[in-house]
Amino acid sequence: MIRKLIKPNFKEIKQKSDRESKHKPPPPYKTHAENYYYIKQMNNRTQLVFELVGGEILRGLLDWYDEKCLKVKKLDGGTLIVFKSQIKYIYKNPDFAEPKPEEPKPGK
Repeated sequence: MIRKLIKPNFKEIKQKSDRESKHKPPPPYKTHAENYYYIKQMNNRTQLVFELVGGEILRGLLDWYDEKCLKVKKLDGGTLIVFKSQIKYIYKNPDFAEPKPEEPKPGK
């Protein structure tokens, strides 16, 4: 009876690991893009329009945000806390023209 030593083929294993390492890793679950957007709108005091799931439309400024809700300072003076799950769309108020910095006039 002859016993034979079985050696694994290391070339196949190396090629397999090289193929797996070339794949791009999946993106992170949390990108913080939503937080960045809220902070930018709060700092710029941008007037926003909030369309709710029920069809109601709110116009106002974003006062603060949380993980599950937003505090909206309405243009008529009131404040509301709105759950994010009830918001369908958020966009800038098209009726509000943001002041643009004046361009310097050409000198003589």
